[in-house]
Amino acid sequence: MSKLFEPISLGKLTLENRIVIAPMCQYSSDEGKATAWHHAHLGQLSFSGAGLLILEATAVEAAGRISAEDLGLWDDATEAAMKDLITGLRANSKMPLGLQLGHAGRKASCAAPWNGGAQIPKSAGGWQTVAPSAVAFTEGTEAPEAMSLARIDELKKAYVETVRRADRLGFDLLELHGAHGYLLHQFLSPLSNQRTDQYGGSLENRMRLLLEIFQEIRAEFPAEKPIGVRISATDWVDGGWDLEQSIELAKALDKLGCSYIHVSSGGLSPHQKIAVGPNYQVPFADGIKRYVKMPVIAVGLITEPEQAEAIIGTGQADMIALARGILYNPRWPWHAAAKLGAKVSAPKQYWRSEPHGLKGLFHSE
Repeated sequence: MSKLFEPISLGKLTLENRIVIAPMCQYSSDEGKATAWHHAHLGQLSFSGAGLLILEATAVEAAGRISAEDLGLWDDATEAAMKDLITGLRANSKMPLGLQLGHAGRKASCAAPWNGGAQIPKSAGGWQTVAPSAVAFTEGTEAPEAMSLARIDELKKAYVETVRRADRLGFDLLELHGAHGYLLHQFLSPLSNQRTDQYGGSLENRMRLLLEIFQEIRAEFPAEKPIGVRISATDWVDGGWDLEQSIELAKALDKLGCSYIHVSSGGLSPHQKIAVGPNYQVPFADGIKRYVKMPVIAVGLITEPEQAEAIIGTGQADMIALARGILYNPRWPWHAAAKLGAKVSAPKQYWRSEPHGLKGLFHSE
């Protein structure tokens, strides 16, 4: 039996396999509202047979968007557009749906990647960014505004309000985005957090905001529904956030009842030096898994079914996440099941595509 295709439970939510579709920004929204692109993009991924689909980083306030085209869930208009999207997905697929809650912090107000991705200054139509400290992401760009305690309180309320909207929309799971150099990661790392109050300095203080927000949204979202956290396990920069600190954060989240931890890396500093290769982030997931009870998700250049099977089978992680790989091959789980001798869900309209010699590959959703 394939380990990759064994079910796993996150609280009361059971996933039919260990394949997760990671959040992937599409830069295709209309003032935060989901568009026809999201219906097409997420619709095809919802047919893939993965165990879980997590929607892209969704801003909890307009100022938290990476780009003006980022998805959001902060008002009635963005909620209505999201409702149309979720209704359409649910009509055609039973795949569990998660939402990643994001805020870009000092990495906000940027152009879409295909337009260069550079930060857009206020004078050119951008907006004021915020961060733990007034330290720009790159030299020559406008510095963010250091967040006051009152502004931090506003941020917490924004997260809670977005969670209320997500609950009304019927999401099965939430993921708190604390990775890739965005706002909560900025509070974690000593490279970006130079505060001297209760949110800066010691590791305990730098972890404080993420843990407080986790507790507030955990209290707001139904207890039977899981909430996980995505982190960058290291900044890949000397003196920055690292695996040792990530382990302490993971242990603290574990005690608070976190449902899983999704382990990525990097994104905080342009000075990062990453040795990229197959499984390059898996050792971080493995290192954290030794210290927590909650399930751990590994991600990063996991491209082959046998590779994913080995990660789960050897206990390095409990689940694997796919991003670019499943954009390139939206039927990756089908092909993985075929290679590993497993079964996978597919819409009945596609059952006729089952290859000769692989009878029994598909089972009904």
